[in-house]
Amino acid sequence: MGSLCSSRMPIKLTLILVCKIHYYNWEGFETPPKNIMFAFFETLFADVEIWEITRLSLTVSGISTFASILIGLPLGTLLALKRFPGRSIILTIINTGMALPPVVVGLAVAMTLWRSGPLGSFNLIYTPTAIVIAQTIIAAPVVTGLTASALQQLDPRLGQQLLGLGASSWQMVITLWWQVRLSLFAAVMAGFGSVISEVGASMMVGGNISGQTRVLTTAIVLESNKGQFTKAIVLGGFLLFITMLINYALTWVQQRGVAHK
Repeated sequence: MGSLCSSRMPIKLTLILVCKIHYYNWEGFETPPKNIMFAFFETLFADVEIWEITRLSLTVSGISTFASILIGLPLGTLLALKRFPGRSIILTIINTGMALPPVVVGLAVAMTLWRSGPLGSFNLIYTPTAIVIAQTIIAAPVVTGLTASALQQLDPRLGQQLLGLGASSWQMVITLWWQVRLSLFAAVMAGFGSVISEVGASMMVGGNISGQTRVLTTAIVLESNKGQFTKAIVLGGFLLFITMLINYALTWVQQRGVAHK
């Protein structure tokens, strides 16, 4: 389930690009369709910029996913195990955030980091840090919501039993995390998928600057708008391949947990 969710957006982006090429009936396409595979590998291995773009994409998305885990895991645990005033409102906000449009996040972060904004003095707009901030805001609700949902599926008496047996609060929480570890892996995959495939927020706060803030998704949009469909397809296919590879590794770890459960 997690792999499917996190791979959906790159697949969708690639299909849209292919449909757009079909609409143009290959006019202006610099490489004949029969040589498309040759052009794919030639462009992939000959263009150094693609590897730099890929490196930056994996860096910012990896940091964003890690930050969302640091935020979402404890917050989701708190929401699942504790009852306090305003909990329902927070859960509603979290669930709404799971479907938050990236362009809305990009707009909010851009206004905050703009020179005249509250954090404008830090000069973070159009930097990789700005992309990390935006992507963390996108992924954190996903990880938080799925963590809370997973823990709420457990018997509520389990935590009390662990505490009654002498476990500390931290030991109790870690044990509960272990019980739902498969769902937590799915949460991580969903969080990563939500940021590696987004384009709106990265474009707005990063500016798609070559060599500085250009990531795979924004590069695909740029090359497609320029009519450079061969390079756009290479970038789209490479994005899809990387996403599937990472999710395969996470799924392998997840399913090993199933085997040892």
